[in-house]
Amino acid sequence: MKRTSAQTVGQIVNRLLEQEHLDVPLDEHRACALWPEIVGVGINRYTISRSVRDGVMTVRLSSAPLRAELMMNRGRIVTLINEALGRDIIKEIVFK
Repeated sequence: MKRTSAQTVGQIVNRLLEQEHLDVPLDEHRACALWPEIVGVGINRYTISRSVRDGVMTVRLSSAPLRAELMMNRGRIVTLINEALGRDIIKEIVFK
């Protein structure tokens, strides 16, 4: 049996996720989990639901004025989420 260089468990798991094409769905789920941290407690209080599909995050809000405000700042929010993830996963945010 040939010895190869040692790898950490994290490296092995990351390689397996990439091989099975599960890394993007996992990061999409992480983006949803990061929402409260990115926007803060005040905005998250008005968030009804959030989901990500094919790089588009859909956020349902209970406040129309807040929705209008966030629509003007969605580019900045996309940048903050992608920076937190370490790669470009979110391409667009839709507020409903």
